[in-house]
Amino acid sequence: MIKVFFLIFEPSVAWEKIAQARRGFVFITVIQLLPLILLGSALETWGLLRHGKWQPDYDKFKVFPAPDVYTYETIQFLLLLAVVFISALLVFKISQTFQDRLTFLQAFTTIAYGFSPMFLFRLLDYSADMHPAVPWLLGMALTMWILYQGIPRVMQPDPTHAFGVYLSAMIVVVLTSGLARLVTAMYLLGKMDFHHSWISNKFAHLLGQ
Repeated sequence: MIKVFFLIFEPSVAWEKIAQARRGFVFITVIQLLPLILLGSALETWGLLRHGKWQPDYDKFKVFPAPDVYTYETIQFLLLLAVVFISALLVFKISQTFQDRLTFLQAFTTIAYGFSPMFLFRLLDYSADMHPAVPWLLGMALTMWILYQGIPRVMQPDPTHAFGVYLSAMIVVVLTSGLARLVTAMYLLGKMDFHHSWISNKFAHLLGQ
């Protein structure tokens, strides 16, 4: 998990070590992804239960019931994991149009580590006053920066295609993560009711609530 700080402050060195290590799916998911996502979810859960969330349209702090918070965080956790895997798959498929030697593991490694700043800035979501868009924007700005350093080192596109691969990856990560942030932000800001949705009812049923 500490790798995210090296990616932010020394991206070239960090990416070189990542490329040389050639970690597998299990290692990257368990050691890199899950700790960051779970830490953000835990802090946000604590914040929502203790302080709620400021909803500017209603000019009030909304304190969410515990069952709603647990259902929301479970959905968001799965959604964030899906964002990583779907983004990696899309980047892999798009990049194959530029080079056919690319493997899915290379694309997954790049995207999983590339999303690290976005997951790190999710820690700000514990604050009741923090607008949901702010952590995403800060994280995405750094994600764009470190992916610019990482794509040539891990995915190793041909120099003539490198910028095209980078632009394609940027479109994918912005759209997938932006859509996920939009859905979750609408709930936190009171513009969407997960409590009466089909998916939340399914989760509540599975949890015995």
